[in-house]
Amino acid sequence: MSKVTLPTKGPLLSGKGWTAFFVALIVVCAVAPVLNMWVPVDSPLHMSDYAVALVGKIMCYAICALAMDLIWGYTGILSLGHGLFFALGGYMMGMYLMRQIGRDGNYKSDLPDFMVFLDWKTLPWHWTFSDSFIATLVLVVAVPGLIAFVFGFFAFRSRIKGVYFSIITQAMTFAAMLLFFRNETGFGGNNGFTDFKRILGIPIATQEMRMTLFALTGATLLGFFLFAKWLIGSKFGRVLQAIRDAETRVMFSGYNPLPYKLTIWVISAVMCGVAGALYVPQVGIINPGEMSAANSIEIAIWAAVGGRATLIGPIIGAFIVNGAKSWLTVAYPEYWLYFLGALFIAVTLFLPNGIVGLVRKWLSREKKKTTPPEPVQDARRAVAAEQGVEPDAMASLPVEAKGARA
Repeated sequence: MSKVTLPTKGPLLSGKGWTAFFVALIVVCAVAPVLNMWVPVDSPLHMSDYAVALVGKIMCYAICALAMDLIWGYTGILSLGHGLFFALGGYMMGMYLMRQIGRDGNYKSDLPDFMVFLDWKTLPWHWTFSDSFIATLVLVVAVPGLIAFVFGFFAFRSRIKGVYFSIITQAMTFAAMLLFFRNETGFGGNNGFTDFKRILGIPIATQEMRMTLFALTGATLLGFFLFAKWLIGSKFGRVLQAIRDAETRVMFSGYNPLPYKLTIWVISAVMCGVAGALYVPQVGIINPGEMSAANSIEIAIWAAVGGRATLIGPIIGAFIVNGAKSWLTVAYPEYWLYFLGALFIAVTLFLPNGIVGLVRKWLSREKKKTTPPEPVQDARRAVAAEQGVEPDAMASLPVEAKGARA
């Protein structure tokens, strides 16, 4: 089995690498609306509504991949349940959007259409604050964060780790999916929420609103990226990496891993919840399928493909995998899952450090080729030339610089 080394520094993580990423993301968020709204449709530079929606959706996925990198890449905790937090954030926003429909629904009622169809007379208790945008923003953060806190507290306190933790996160997500499928829970059952009309009273289908959501998603991704970079560079981040590498040693050093693991677990859940809230108005639907096992596993695959513990890598992985998915599911829909499985196996066997790790390795080799010999090697060659022997024969002899003797 190949050894997996998790990088924390390197060419792609240098100042120039960060700057290039920031500039690229800002350019995409600034140029895409221009290409969509003001460039003629028949122009090769025009960016279609489909392309804008696709990139916006992938940026939401990239936030989830970044959250996965914090919990898996830097803390060593593999979660297979982050799809739940993504869906919870989406459902919180979806409830608000359903209330915004008002009497424009098929049944001309103040209740959402699915509730009228099920002969509900009043809103359930958990819809109480769904008509307030401010309350919705609070719930988008609070609900995934609270669920993650309760689950994580008992799991980490019981010192559940490794594959066992991954299994119970998958079980939690599957149980939630079955719960949301039930009509009596008030979440739309199998169909979920769809047919959104407005957000903040503004029609959601207008170009201006779509571009606003697109730019907001890009800004959120950039904000979380900067936050993650700062967090990992702090003392807190160094403790997380120590927990990943040797949790027992961290405990012997006087640190309690529980608050560190619980904090980063909740942070990653909140990030996924925010991503879900941005995803729903752009895609136009949210249903229990977002909690499926495959969706949670895909988040881990994005991080693995791009490169764990790099921050940039999972974002790159999200764009590559989902870009390929959008093409393959149209061209060869029956082969997509085979491709995904083969990709995960290939990355595990041949790219244990992901795409970023591969590029870093290549750049390191190129740097070695162009790096001049070390002074010690030059000294050995000079001594070998004076004595008329091969330089290799001098390899075991110590070479002392003049004036260095005490």
